[in-house]
Amino acid sequence: MTTPYTIPEVTLDEIKHLVSQRAIDGETVLLNMGPQHPSTHGVLRLLLELDGETVVTCVPDIGYLHTGIEKNMESKTYIKAEVMTDRLDYLNTVGNNFAYCLAVEKMIELDVPPRAQAIRVILAELQRIASHLIWLATSALDVAAMSVFLYAFREREIILDVLELVSGQRMMTTYIRPGGLWRDVPVEFDAAVRNILDTFPKRIDEYEDLLTKNPLFLDRTMGIGKISAEEAIQWGATGSTLRGSGPDWDLRKKRPYSGYEQYDFEVPTATEGDVYARYLVRIREMREALKIIEQALNKLPLGPVSTNDHKYVPPPRSELGVSMESLIHHFKLWTEGFNVPKGSVYAAVESPRGELGVFLESDGGPKPFRIHWRTPSYNNLEAMPVMTEGLLIADLVAIIGSIDIVLGDVDR
Repeated sequence: MTTPYTIPEVTLDEIKHLVSQRAIDGETVLLNMGPQHPSTHGVLRLLLELDGETVVTCVPDIGYLHTGIEKNMESKTYIKAEVMTDRLDYLNTVGNNFAYCLAVEKMIELDVPPRAQAIRVILAELQRIASHLIWLATSALDVAAMSVFLYAFREREIILDVLELVSGQRMMTTYIRPGGLWRDVPVEFDAAVRNILDTFPKRIDEYEDLLTKNPLFLDRTMGIGKISAEEAIQWGATGSTLRGSGPDWDLRKKRPYSGYEQYDFEVPTATEGDVYARYLVRIREMREALKIIEQALNKLPLGPVSTNDHKYVPPPRSELGVSMESLIHHFKLWTEGFNVPKGSVYAAVESPRGELGVFLESDGGPKPFRIHWRTPSYNNLEAMPVMTEGLLIADLVAIIGSIDIVLGDVDR
């Protein structure tokens, strides 16, 4: 006999701290937007208090996509746990691998060859552009710009082809590994990336021709969803959501990793702090990402793509058929893992949405004792009450699109 599903009742005491007395007295209306609503960009529920069509209060309610990834990672060895990082922000899988591997390498003091570091940068910036293209496509579609949606997905396919070329997978790559990379890039990699460098600047120009001075787009974005620099900092916002309000905080500049200090690029900012400002920042970020990719590709060093410390990385595949020691090591590494010294570290990268960090604690064994992710979508989403107060309910979809949340990045 099955137990009937019942929706738990929300008591008056539970909502008193969320809404004003006017809602309790019936002067305003409480409305649920989501958790199944196409414009919330995932399974997100917004508890809205409305005065007519004006938003009085907007409270994000998360947890509908909770996956338990952090706890599941703690039950696996350090190598096997990495595959779960791809499932966090599924539009930044390379960046997720990047942050996790930096934490593991910091914990065991593992060096990464220069060639591997440069390839990591190239792929991370390609992933940034691909993620921004999804943001551009979906947020433009939210305000009825259908053509941009089709064009942006067209360009994203080209980047996914490159990810598939190097890793065999379009999205869940797990290509970056502790100590370097899974394998070196194929010979076709250079031509494929240079094709992107040649064609994408004109494609970005096309997006701007369609949107940047479009009167309808301006009406839906300028002055909408404003947040000041002080408020953005107080709420812990990072990425374009923060930089659209003025601060030039970018981990690639402030706390360089993987050789970012050797590349010449700018950190785009704006001061208005509205939807349109965040749009301009991300458009410029795509152009800057192309500059970084070109520099890294032009001086891509020769050499290995993985550390020579085989205590932590598998031996070369070519040795497995001729060396019994390599075969045994390969078997023990994948079945038992490697022990990590006791301690804790924090490593972070600049993801397309902001600061993506991982706190890693070891008890000396082959499995993480504690893993906690600092994901940008969570903090950026929590600033929604500031951005939405006093605006129309129709403006909510533009604001959600402008902060570029990924619910897999929020619910962990």
